[in-house]
Amino acid sequence: MPASRLVIQDYAGVTVVTFSDSSILDTATITQIGNDLFQLPDVQNKQKVVLDFINVKFLSSHALGILITLNKKLTAIKGTLSICSLRPELMKVFTITSLDKLFKFFPNDAAALKFFGVHVK
Repeated sequence: MPASRLVIQDYAGVTVVTFSDSSILDTATITQIGNDLFQLPDVQNKQKVVLDFINVKFLSSHALGILITLNKKLTAIKGTLSICSLRPELMKVFTITSLDKLFKFFPNDAAALKFFGVHVK
């Protein structure tokens, strides 16, 4: 079994997922990440998820599709998906594809957690 490409941490009911890879481009990587992310709402019933893109420099359109599907799954269980630490060049991709209207964006994980009422040092 391949090592997880995600670091998952829980803070008072908010799940922060940090991507380990700097490039999320190839199909195998995206499939693995998608399977791991979909476990959060489908199996673990996580409702508040923050995706931390601090390490990510490159992202494919297939990966964007995974994020859209994850958002739908979370919305179906009255959950929320937020994104933080997105590089400006990646934010342009979200803007061009109008996904900037679908997700809430935060400059870092602390700001995203604060939105959910969780304060960390």
